[in-house]
Amino acid sequence: MSYNILVLDEGTTSTRAILFASDGVFVASAQKELTQRYPQAGWVEHDAGEIWDKTLECALEVIPKAGGAAMIAAIGITNQRETVVAWDKATGEPLTTAIVWQDRRTEPFCAELRQAGKEAEVQAATGLLLDPYFSGTKMRWMLDNVPEVKAAAQAGTLAFGTVESWLVYKLTGDAKHITDASNASRTLLMGLEDAQFSDDLCALFGVPRSALPTVTDMSGALAETEVSLFGREIPITGLVGDQQAATVGQACLAPGETKATYGTGAFVLTNQGSTVPRSQNRLLGTVLTQIAGERTYAIEGSVFVAGSLVQWLRDSLGIVEVASQTEELARSIPSSGGVTIVPALAGLGAPHWRAEATGVISGLTFASGKAELARAALEAMAHQTHDLAEAFAADGTGWETLRIDGGMAANDWMAQDLADMLGIRVERPEFVETTALGAAMLAAAGAGLYPDLARAAAKMRGTLKTFQPAMSDDVRLERLARWKKALAAA
Repeated sequence: MSYNILVLDEGTTSTRAILFASDGVFVASAQKELTQRYPQAGWVEHDAGEIWDKTLECALEVIPKAGGAAMIAAIGITNQRETVVAWDKATGEPLTTAIVWQDRRTEPFCAELRQAGKEAEVQAATGLLLDPYFSGTKMRWMLDNVPEVKAAAQAGTLAFGTVESWLVYKLTGDAKHITDASNASRTLLMGLEDAQFSDDLCALFGVPRSALPTVTDMSGALAETEVSLFGREIPITGLVGDQQAATVGQACLAPGETKATYGTGAFVLTNQGSTVPRSQNRLLGTVLTQIAGERTYAIEGSVFVAGSLVQWLRDSLGIVEVASQTEELARSIPSSGGVTIVPALAGLGAPHWRAEATGVISGLTFASGKAELARAALEAMAHQTHDLAEAFAADGTGWETLRIDGGMAANDWMAQDLADMLGIRVERPEFVETTALGAAMLAAAGAGLYPDLARAAAKMRGTLKTFQPAMSDDVRLERLARWKKALAAA
């Protein structure tokens, strides 16, 4: 009998349910967009109830395509990381809107902690920096500013969780409050070498330890769905944050192997094996996998704006009707005509970490048009990645090959530009949605369909296309000089 893996892929702009056969072949999917809320400048919110409702709708849409729930061997869940949900354990209902990873409202609190000299201490413990990106400061903001959250904390019924934790809670009939180690490592509330959330870190950020979930492995018998949802209990055997999922989906399972995902943002992870990462160049240390209690780690560079820049060109400026048109426009001209975009629309992430930075478009003339802006937007992906490459190399983890994925990676022009600007081979799998595939690999191994993750990855990963560098040094250096000048203005 052939079984399927159901992946619930809860992203920033949409939620999806994706069916994979046990050999990694894509079977079917359903997708629903999520409402983006921007109540103030720098604030980004989601409706946690909508996330759950649409995730369930997607699952119910694709399960019949597997032949029914009896044909689903296991569920894997992957999610937008750092986004925080607060709910009441007594009612199972959200207490306020979810604060999304892109949200910058907690910068004043982060600045207070930095000024108090806490960043070195926090980085040494967690591998993270004091930035609004991470979950712990969002939880503190909710406690300080949402009366319902404060009241639930006082009553002992408050539950905090990242999105996978919220989905597991609902899938298990409001019964199980857990999080996986990859998501827990993004909260500022768990040390990289800690098994559970840290009492000391919770005290520093003012978050009650009792409101947090139990930290679990990322693969194995983690939970089971409530029987009324799908007609039978389905094991949940994979939980993983989206960037760790993509790293697994790219089979970066050996130290030194590196992937970059170009979705809403851009995220580069290099496998560090069992070595706890200690970056000297403002990169992040994070848990890559935890299976049977054993952890592997990664160094990560996070760029806040990638595909969302193209979305802005489409929705706000009307330069393209669909994102794929950027490739045609980029190919239609020999260069950007000196136009350079620094896409700091939500501040600058690694390795700069400037929350106050704003976007810059430089080099505009009367000759600049849609094609120049579209090409400059794609070039910005390589420029931001080059900054990360320099920081990784300075930390002693230089890249020999870059494995890319995510929606933007389907753009051949951008993939070649990455190879050209980085001066290394770039590999892209035939199936670029490796976030979902990585969650499927973890779930398949966790369900016992494969003896371990390495063999699941070897069997389930698809074929590759490669891009070799072909740009002259003069062109590369001229572009980087323009980029650094524009970056200084941001």
